[in-house]
Amino acid sequence: MSIKTILVPVDGTEAARAALELAFVAGKQFSAHVDVLHVSGDPKDAVPLLGEGMSGAMIEEMIEYAEKEAAERATSGRRMFDEQCARDSVSVVETPPETPTAADTVSAAWVEVVGRDNEAVAQRGRLADLIVAGRPTADADPSATMVVNAALFETGRPVLVAPPGVSAAPAPAAMGSKVAIAWNLNAEAARAVTAAIPFLGRAESVVVVTAESKRTSSGAAGELVPYLAWHGISAVTKTIPPSRRAVGEALLGACADVGADMLVMGAYTHGRVRQLILGGVTRHVLAEATIPVLMAH
Repeated sequence: MSIKTILVPVDGTEAARAALELAFVAGKQFSAHVDVLHVSGDPKDAVPLLGEGMSGAMIEEMIEYAEKEAAERATSGRRMFDEQCARDSVSVVETPPETPTAADTVSAAWVEVVGRDNEAVAQRGRLADLIVAGRPTADADPSATMVVNAALFETGRPVLVAPPGVSAAPAPAAMGSKVAIAWNLNAEAARAVTAAIPFLGRAESVVVVTAESKRTSSGAAGELVPYLAWHGISAVTKTIPPSRRAVGEALLGACADVGADMLVMGAYTHGRVRQLILGGVTRHVLAEATIPVLMAH
């Protein structure tokens, strides 16, 4: 399946700029339409315990502050959107089009709604071929992590995670020229590979990377190569031998070794709660990746 519709949540902060830029890169590659979603929170949500130990004046002040902050973020996000569209010569439509635009062009729309970020992304993401989200950083707003989790767990769609500062890369327009696939025979990895076929078909080189373990044999990578060949994709393999390094660290190291500018992998193959508590490959990649990562759960 080709990629024709892309959703990218933008909260108005600088952290969202990388995701917006990457979404437009993908939009240009596939002549797709990009919906840029900004979710303004309901100011009443800023008061967790309305009426309990708070005066009316305090509640009103908190609501006013939340309204002001929401307006500032919306204005910032819209400015970011307009600047990026102008920079990339992207055709802007004021509302998401009901009918497709020209097959060889990229278009974009600014979509602003009131609600919760994760709920809006979950609902609208199900109607997109691809969701692009910024990689949560240690100092990012907690909603950034909620957005990525909602995209992964509640949409059934692939998620392209943009690393911070993607615009600083030497050639962001070349994203996906050298693709690494993390292959461990799990269903999540299989979904990620299927979702990545449009990217893999355009890549100059594809490397299937397998971390050898008790669950995954050294020959696992080779088993994926014939499948890719049926789709006209030539791939080579790379096996990571067992070591003291964590698998996530070794995987990102392998990506660097082969010069990959994109990683394809299944997300939370051992369960989200377990990985959040004990750590895991997905958690490490989401925290440390410096290249775009296409994930599916």
